[in-house]
Amino acid sequence: MDRHVTDTTRARARLLLPYLVTAALFAAGGWALYRMLAPVDLRDVMEMVRATPHTTILLALICTFGGYVALIGYDWSALRYIGRKLPLPVIAAGGFLGYAIGNNLGAGPVTGGAVRYRIYSALGLSPYDIAAISVFGSVAFGSGASLIGLGALAWHPHALDAFLPWPPGVIRWSALAIIAALCAAMLALSLRQAPFTLRGLTFRPPSPGLMAGQFVFTAVETLLSALVLYILLPTGGGAFPTFLAVFSVAVMAGVLSHVPGGVGVFETIIIAALPATVPVSEAAAGLLLFRMVYYLVPFAVALALMALAELRMARGPARAVMIPVFRAISALTPLAMAAMVFASGAMMMVASLLPPTSAWTEELELILPLSFLEGGALLSSALGACLLVIAHGLLRRVEGAWWLALFALIVGAGASIAHGVDYDRAAILGLATLILLPARREFHRATRLTRNVLSLRWLLLMLSLGLMIVGVLFFAHKATPYSAELWWQFAEDDAAPRALRALLVGLIVMGLVLLRYALRPGRLEATLPDAATLDRAQAILRDSDAPEATVALSGDKALLFSPSGASFLMYRTQGRSWVALHEPVGRAGERAALAWEFHDAAYAANARPVFYAVSAGSAPLWIDMGLALHKLGEEAVVDLSAFSLDGSARKRLRTTHNRAKRDGLAFEISLPPHAPGLLDRLERISDAWLAARSAGEKGFSVGAFDRAYLDRTPIALIRLGEGIVAFANLWQTGRRTRATLDLMRHVEDAPAGVMEFLFTELLLHFKAEGFAEFSLGNAPLSGLEARRGARLSTQLGAFVYQHGGAFYNFEGLRSFKDKFDPEWRPVYVAVPPRVNLVAVAADLVALIGGGVGRTLGRKPG
Repeated sequence: MDRHVTDTTRARARLLLPYLVTAALFAAGGWALYRMLAPVDLRDVMEMVRATPHTTILLALICTFGGYVALIGYDWSALRYIGRKLPLPVIAAGGFLGYAIGNNLGAGPVTGGAVRYRIYSALGLSPYDIAAISVFGSVAFGSGASLIGLGALAWHPHALDAFLPWPPGVIRWSALAIIAALCAAMLALSLRQAPFTLRGLTFRPPSPGLMAGQFVFTAVETLLSALVLYILLPTGGGAFPTFLAVFSVAVMAGVLSHVPGGVGVFETIIIAALPATVPVSEAAAGLLLFRMVYYLVPFAVALALMALAELRMARGPARAVMIPVFRAISALTPLAMAAMVFASGAMMMVASLLPPTSAWTEELELILPLSFLEGGALLSSALGACLLVIAHGLLRRVEGAWWLALFALIVGAGASIAHGVDYDRAAILGLATLILLPARREFHRATRLTRNVLSLRWLLLMLSLGLMIVGVLFFAHKATPYSAELWWQFAEDDAAPRALRALLVGLIVMGLVLLRYALRPGRLEATLPDAATLDRAQAILRDSDAPEATVALSGDKALLFSPSGASFLMYRTQGRSWVALHEPVGRAGERAALAWEFHDAAYAANARPVFYAVSAGSAPLWIDMGLALHKLGEEAVVDLSAFSLDGSARKRLRTTHNRAKRDGLAFEISLPPHAPGLLDRLERISDAWLAARSAGEKGFSVGAFDRAYLDRTPIALIRLGEGIVAFANLWQTGRRTRATLDLMRHVEDAPAGVMEFLFTELLLHFKAEGFAEFSLGNAPLSGLEARRGARLSTQLGAFVYQHGGAFYNFEGLRSFKDKFDPEWRPVYVAVPPRVNLVAVAADLVALIGGGVGRTLGRKPG
């Protein structure tokens, strides 16, 4: 036990170590930067930024454009390296978005790789291909930037005198020696083409020509990005080759630190290594402009492109090429919008703390009422704090967070005008609002804020939030004779009594707590549906293409409806498992929202969400939720357009079918509502069938013999003379795309081949009715292979399938369905990745079979 605890502690420590190192490097860089900027006056820095000529800004933007074109060249080279071809617009989108987002969020290879995965996988690239692209770009950038930096250091060895204590000669020859060694090693690897392993993946070195081409892209990007900062420094940074060496070292240090954007680390090295002739305030102004031009402008363009993708603005021949890219970008939208809103909130809080940085603002303080200016600062800071909380909700695709973000951004723009007529900040918040608007459909997770609108709980929540906002506004516009104070820290005088300070802090804290509560998922009550609720579900089923969802009409599962009432999800709770059966049913645009709502409600109840018997087509949704897919078995689906009894391949099936007819078997369909006498006869057959197998009724994923349930579905009957020897109730929808069956029961002395006759007649019947497919049902554990390296659950399932005949006739069931030549489609269960699978399996068995002991005690049949 102690050893297990120790191993777990070590594993957690290894997971936390990279984050702790990153935090430590960020703190060290921030402290060093704070010490260097101690003598700098913020007003001087802002005046230098505003005084930068427009021609200089334009030249920096042109260089930035060229730098990002070179970065896109990384992906172009990487695709040539793996031998894959994609349309140029797709490469441009993947490369630009990958670098624009990765450079700002930090951990570029990881975040940029996630962006590329979304885009490139939509066009058929495998995860291995995308990993190769990310690794190729990282290695190419690291080696190229190192060679360029070392070359510049060999040319100007005095560049890092502030960091390196060695003589210039030693630095120069050391740099040349390292360059020679790196070039020789890369050339040898390229010529030999010997594969190498990196992080468990094996790669082959690129050819000399591809390596040289990639070095050109790296050189162009490094030179242009260095040139952007160089021209933005008001008095320059000395000779450009010397500055290039400093810039290359600073970039590499920022990348290795994994701090988002290298913030703090990059600036510290640049300021420390610049010539003494460059004042610190001018260096700070240049670095601030560099961050805005080379990082924030591309990030803003990326956000705008995502907004346009949501609007599907592309037209003409490019539209067909870019549609997969648009779909992939949609999956990235929550992350990008959350980052934008978080940055907006941080900007509002910081701006409210800063003193006026322009003469215009200082003059306004003499003209406008003090309450107007102080109220704007107070409101900006409070809204900024709220946006930090809202950003987390956007990351989780919360619908209420989208509405709150819009409200806060619009009010924040107004508060920016009130706080010193800050048109720049108001314009930025207005642009953020316009970018967020088209992304509405990506935020669909229901919370307490958007669920059960106008209920008593919802009204109380809205009242509390409203009172908090009114309280803050009242306090903000209460005139006081102090200024330039923080909203959480007031001067110790009579103008701000302790009671008011406590009231304001209490209102802000209460507001943030209420906001966090409002963005949490609402609770669900697993109440069984009544007849009216089942009628609503049946109306939805008529217009769906999922006949298997007809099991919802059995009445033993709770139904969760969408706000429009046009979609539903069925579920049950068992132990700590909340189990949803199949995918949600109804409108395509509402299904994901229902699944997320159920997922969130399960976690809010401290339970584990389980999605049982789902298809491969819905896998992206479960992956987005962070769930793991485990194969349950396979579903046998017959293509009715190709099914017939003609031909030599169907000889055995045709012979059995003809013999059954000669023996007097006849097929009949009874439509609901059924005659009570018919249900009485079928109930006697069902009771005898269950008694012969010492079994009770199953539930959850299959129906039970219940008169109300059977009276909602057609029933297929097999008659022998005047008697009924077998029956099956049918699941079908109004779209006539596919059909299937549920209960299958027969009398004990039924003629041989009666079930084969039933299936054959059903296939012929639904083909004649114009249906496209017929599902013969699932074969549990079928298709699982106990290969080396497979999941333990897969190996265990394969073992049970091969050796579990004493409990259930797994192989016999598949062999029977194979007679009809079906297509076998995988069926999965989606569960949290670290869940106890044994506990989940026990809960599923209890739901379906009435308990583990009862299920294992059943005779195979």
